[in-house]
Amino acid sequence: MNAKHMRMEESYSPQSDFVGLAATGDVPLDGSPEADSNLHRLIEFTRHPDKSNRDWATMALGQYAPDTTVVIDALIAAADDQDCDVRAEAIEALARKGLEVALPLIARELATPRCGFGVFEAAGIVADSSLVEPLRRFDKDTDEPWIDRTIRDAIQACETNTPVKAWIY
Repeated sequence: MNAKHMRMEESYSPQSDFVGLAATGDVPLDGSPEADSNLHRLIEFTRHPDKSNRDWATMALGQYAPDTTVVIDALIAAADDQDCDVRAEAIEALARKGLEVALPLIARELATPRCGFGVFEAAGIVADSSLVEPLRRFDKDTDEPWIDRTIRDAIQACETNTPVKAWIY
C-alpha cells in the first residue's frame, strides 16, 4: 500500500457539478420521472472518462441510489474500473448493501499491490475470516494513522467475524 496514493487532495472533487450535487444527496434519484432521469445520468457518469466523475458518481450511487438491479449492475461494473479508487468505492457500496458479490471482489483487490481505501472498509463490513491474511499484507505503519487504524479494525473484524458497524451508513 502506498499511503501517498491513498491520501486525497483537499480540493479533490468531481469535475461535474451534477455529480457533486448527487454526491451530497442534493439530487433526487428515486420516486419521480426526474429522479429516474437523474439516476440514469449518474450511472452514465460511472463510465465517464474523468476519474473524479467516475469515483464520485460511484460513491453517490452507493449512498443515495435505490437498491435496484440497474444500480447494483452499475456498481458491479464499476468494481471492474481501471482505477483502484473507483473500484474501491463500488466494492464498499456492494459490501454495505450486504451483497455476496463483494467478498470475491475484496479478495481480488487485496491480492493486488495497491488498493483503494474503501476496500479496507469493505473488508471490515464483510468480516470474513478468509480476508485476514490478505489484509495483513497491508498492515504497516504509514504516515496516515487513520488508514492504519482502518486496516487493523478490518483485520479484527475478520478474525472475530464481527462486522465493523461504525462504517455502515
